[in-house]
Amino acid sequence: MADYGISAGQFVAVVWDKSSPVEALKDLVDKLQTLTGNEGQVSVENINQLLQSAHKESSFDIILSGVIPGSTTLHSSEILAEMARILRPGGSLFLREPVETAVVNNSKVRTTSKLCSALTLSGLVEVKELQRESLSPEEIQSVQEHLDYQSDSLLSVSITGKKPNFEVGSSSQLKLSLAKKTSPPVKPAVDPAAAKLWTLSANDMEDESVDLIDSDELLDPEDFKKPDPASLRAPSCGEGKKRKACKNCTCGLAEELEKEKSREQTSSQPKSACGNCYLGDAFRCASCPYLGMPAFRPGEQVLLSSNNLSDA
Repeated sequence: MADYGISAGQFVAVVWDKSSPVEALKDLVDKLQTLTGNEGQVSVENINQLLQSAHKESSFDIILSGVIPGSTTLHSSEILAEMARILRPGGSLFLREPVETAVVNNSKVRTTSKLCSALTLSGLVEVKELQRESLSPEEIQSVQEHLDYQSDSLLSVSITGKKPNFEVGSSSQLKLSLAKKTSPPVKPAVDPAAAKLWTLSANDMEDESVDLIDSDELLDPEDFKKPDPASLRAPSCGEGKKRKACKNCTCGLAEELEKEKSREQTSSQPKSACGNCYLGDAFRCASCPYLGMPAFRPGEQVLLSSNNLSDA
């Protein structure tokens, strides 16, 4: 029997299927019980019933599957994940499985690389191949009978993998060192030659060698002229046939149009020809537009309705 590192007091699970010879299975279990002793335990599980078993997480130290001589067990992804679940942290899985050496499309028998990838995806680490050997005539016949598969490029490979030293979903507190450093910060050394390039002192400048420019010489005669207010008006103000100030006008067009409107209203009022219209109807002529209106003070604005103007 191969050396699986089994010692006294360990819990070992042996997984078998219908291709496993019964006598070889019993012989393996007897040898394992001798190694584990009274304090250990050897459990025998059928691979088809493993998913329905009542094993708790982290139940076994070592799991052996397909290692029975003459066995041709295939391990699905679900079976590998279940084996990883019931393994204890740091426990090992040893399995033996027929593999294809040639690339065959849609083959139920995987290659060695795909089998190792499946073990890694199930949660195991340190996955490696232990041994590769040809199938015996009994194993070739077992593949044909139990797996309904026939190929001339089959080999038997033994692979092992370990469960990480932590359980899925476990947590650990991180210890962070937040102590303040008491030592003063060390400034980086500065090259004197480099520091001199970026240092400027008063002695480095000579007033006699520096030409100063008069600020007035920078201005042209056109810069001293007062601009025309009309040239400062926005281009959109007052353009077109109808002058109209824009919203929130700041160029003065709105005030200018308001003054023009008030002048038009003043000029549109009827003017007195005799100068006596404000005295009342007794002093007004027959064509006075203020006939029928009360007397008013000179200069007071009197608005006439359209009816009065039409009657006049």
